[in-house]
Amino acid sequence: MSGEIAIWPIGIVRSGRSAASDDAWDKVEARVELDPAQFGPEATAGLGEFSHIEVLFHFHEVAPANIETGARHPRGNTDWPKVGIFAQRGKDRPNRIGSTICALVSVDGLTLVVRGLDAIDGTPVLDIKPVMKGFLPRGKMREPSWARELMKGYWRGTKPDMMRA
Repeated sequence: MSGEIAIWPIGIVRSGRSAASDDAWDKVEARVELDPAQFGPEATAGLGEFSHIEVLFHFHEVAPANIETGARHPRGNTDWPKVGIFAQRGKDRPNRIGSTICALVSVDGLTLVVRGLDAIDGTPVLDIKPVMKGFLPRGKMREPSWARELMKGYWRGTKPDMMRA
């Protein structure tokens, strides 16, 4: 494959959480501040009618040397199988792009208040989309048991039984 894609931040995350950790994100309330040099308040018109938004962001603190292109144990836990980077949602991804569906608490011009965004303070925001039922998974979903175990505390704040420090 060849070619480049130019992409730039549309805003920034402002949060009291300055370090990436893997649990208790549901308790985090953050602001997404859109860049007023790029957008006027009309950019968010109608967004407040949605209960949730999907935020795409850049894992800006991941060093290029830490990018994973092969397989690894999720969270370094050898009790879980070694799986490819595209079979997990870790931050050390090839393009360091994160995506989270979070609750939209309020919209005030170019400032969005959200809950459950697993991005730290200063994270560049790449895009925002409203969550619509029609775009959610259709039909039955499946996932391996290690993924269910990994996510046990991700939102609520209780660590998975098999998680290693």
